[in-house]
Amino acid sequence: MGMWVGRGRKARRAYGFDEIALVPGRITINPDEVDNSWEIEGKKLEIPVMAAAMDGVVDVGFAITMGKLGGLAVLNLEGIQTRYENPEEITGKIANASPDEVTNILQEIYKEPIKEELIGKRIAQIKEAGVMAVVSSVPHKAEQYGPVAVEAGCDIFVVQSTVITVTHISKAYKVLNLEKFTKEMPIPVIVGNCVTYEVALDLMSAGISGLLVGVGPGAACTTRGVLGIGIPQVTATADCAAARDFHFKQTSKYVPIITDGGMSIGGDITKAFAAGADAVMIGSAFAKAKEAPGKGYHWGMATPHKNLPRGTRIHVGTTCSLEEILYGPAHLDDGSQNLIGALRNAMGLCGAANIRQMQLTEMIIAPAIKTEGKIFQQTQRIGMGK
Repeated sequence: MGMWVGRGRKARRAYGFDEIALVPGRITINPDEVDNSWEIEGKKLEIPVMAAAMDGVVDVGFAITMGKLGGLAVLNLEGIQTRYENPEEITGKIANASPDEVTNILQEIYKEPIKEELIGKRIAQIKEAGVMAVVSSVPHKAEQYGPVAVEAGCDIFVVQSTVITVTHISKAYKVLNLEKFTKEMPIPVIVGNCVTYEVALDLMSAGISGLLVGVGPGAACTTRGVLGIGIPQVTATADCAAARDFHFKQTSKYVPIITDGGMSIGGDITKAFAAGADAVMIGSAFAKAKEAPGKGYHWGMATPHKNLPRGTRIHVGTTCSLEEILYGPAHLDDGSQNLIGALRNAMGLCGAANIRQMQLTEMIIAPAIKTEGKIFQQTQRIGMGK
C-alpha cells in the first residue's frame, strides 16, 4: 500500500479534514432526537467534547463552566495554574507581550517551580462547583502528580506528551511504566498523543481508558514544521479507531478515541466522528470564549520549551461566551459557533441516531468541497470564502 516517492521508498496517502466530505444517509433524523452523549469507564457525558489542557484555554473558572455545560475541560498540572497563586496576572503578561518577545517571556514564566499544594487547591475548587475534575501531566511526572490529584478528588487523569508509546527509552529520567500506572490509579487514565494503529493497540493493551489522537494539527502547535512529524487527522483517527475496534473484539473493553486538535469549526468536528472518533478535544475554538483565561490569545503546550519551542502564541480574539460556542445561537457565519448544533444536524442528515452510528458514515475524497460553487463567497470574503 502506498505510492513510490523514490527508489525503494513508498509513502502512504493520508487525509485531513479539508480533503474529505460526508455523504448524507438513506434516512434522515430530527436533529433534536439524536443522542450525542459518550462514555468513559461508565462515566456518561452529555456532549462528546473536551477542552484542551492549554493555559490560554482552561483555568478553574473555565473548567467549571464547561462541566456545567455537559463537557470536560482538562487542567494542565504543569502550567500557570499550578505555578502561580494568582495566574490571572501571568496570563495578562503573556497577552500583552509583543510577538518578538513572547516566546522568551513564556520561557521565563514557565521556569517558576510547580507547587503541589496548588494542584490540590485547583482540583478542590473545581469539585466544589459540582463538576468533574480532569487534569493532565507529562509521562515522567505522572507518578508524582497522579496520587496528589486522586487525593484531591480528581475524576480523570490524562497523561499527555507530543508522542506517547508504551516503550520509552531514557537514561536521563525514570520512565513511566504505563501498564503499572493505569492499574494503580483508581480513576480512568487517558493517554496521548498517538496517530498509528500499532501504537494505539499497544497503549490499549496497557490498560488505558481513553486515547488522544493527533500530532501537530493544533492551531498553536508548530510540531509538524519544527520536527516534520505528524499524520493528517482523518487518517490518524481512522487508523486508531480500527485499533479500538480490534481491541474491543479481542478483550470486550471499549477504549474511546478522542481526536485532539485541528478542529475549529463544526464541519471539522463532524468529520472527526465520521472517521471514528468517540469524542473530540478542542483548543483554539474555545480560546475565543469570554471565559477563556488567555484574553483572546492561545499558545501551544510546547511553546515555553527551554531548548526547542514547538508552538507559538496566536491571536484568536474573543467572540462570545462558551455556551454560545457550544450551543449557539451563532452570530458568525464561519462555523465556529454552535458546534453541538452542527454535530446534531450532521448526525440527523447522515441518519446517525448516536455517535457509534455516526462512525459508520460514508466519506468521500473531496479536496474542492470548500470551494465548489462558492465564487461569490470567495470574492466577497464571507462565509466559506474567508
